[in-house]
Amino acid sequence: MTLNSISILNYKNIAEATLDFCSGINCFVGNNGVGKTNLLDAVYYLACTKSRSGLVDSQNVRHGEPFFMIQGVFTSDRPDAETLTIHVAYKNGGRKSVKNCDKEYQRLADHIGLIPIVIVSPQDSNLISEWSDNRRRFLDSVISQYSKDYLYHLLNYNKWHAQRDTLLKQQVDDPTLYEVSEAQMAESAQVVYEARRRFVDEFANVFGRYYKLISTDKESVRLIYRSQLDAGNYLSQLELSRRVDLIVGHTTKGIHKDDLDMLLGDYLIKKVGSQGQNKTFLLALKFAQFEYLKKIMGRTPILLLDDIFDKLDAVRVEQIIKIVSGGGFGQIFITDTNRTNLDALLERSSGGEFKIFEVSDGRVVL
Repeated sequence: MTLNSISILNYKNIAEATLDFCSGINCFVGNNGVGKTNLLDAVYYLACTKSRSGLVDSQNVRHGEPFFMIQGVFTSDRPDAETLTIHVAYKNGGRKSVKNCDKEYQRLADHIGLIPIVIVSPQDSNLISEWSDNRRRFLDSVISQYSKDYLYHLLNYNKWHAQRDTLLKQQVDDPTLYEVSEAQMAESAQVVYEARRRFVDEFANVFGRYYKLISTDKESVRLIYRSQLDAGNYLSQLELSRRVDLIVGHTTKGIHKDDLDMLLGDYLIKKVGSQGQNKTFLLALKFAQFEYLKKIMGRTPILLLDDIFDKLDAVRVEQIIKIVSGGGFGQIFITDTNRTNLDALLERSSGGEFKIFEVSDGRVVL
């Protein structure tokens, strides 16, 4: 996919911007806090119908304004080279509208996967250092882009999980009232579990290859998927845990407890990894995500790289530049606070298209 142009009104600190992009490398340069990341977030929003930051829509509206709007014109990299105009608007106190070529979606889930996208940002450190829900979110964000069935069952599981938790919080003790929720949860959980396990099994080798490339083969890494469904029949687990769940007031068994162990050697990287190793681990995850989505979807994702060179030694920076400037990548958006690394990247990409935008206080100049 290629984003040809974007128009932004009142999104975060960006009052107004209309930008035309090239199909190669698009660079945003400026000091910290001036709006570079917000530009990438606007691109991400067009693909995923939400902010990467996790803020609710009312928090994304520029201070003092009543609404925000983002519109992007995309070209597919399939043989038909289809042009798509995606329009997103939100008004304070109202609802969000997402349109594809002037036709509004009735379900936002129908848009997911239309524009494959991969983002690498400092926020990714949460994958290593924080709770398991961040790692589940990573799995969900990748698989949902190429599997509508997965997204349907994930949303269905979440709905019935919430219903069961409501019964538990209300101290409902009638087994028959749990049966519908638990049957729905069990059916969808099995689909999600199998898709996650299949993905990790296939993805781990691609990830390991990128880690070795970036680290120049200095360390070994592994990904291990863990789920309570490994123990067998989930419906039986729900029935057996119901008494305990009534005491604690929530569902203690299920795919909402899954985790992805990230290992450096034989140890969790969050316990033994240096800043450089952690950054390398995350970059390898995201480059592997890019390659995996490209292969399984038959389309080239848009790649967003936010401040990727920070906390990397010179050797690893050199390897990243080699990867990004090499073949296989399509359109890239990248931010940095200075031109040194970007100039090296653009020099390696001689002959390729590029544009450099200067960003200052929410204003963008080519």
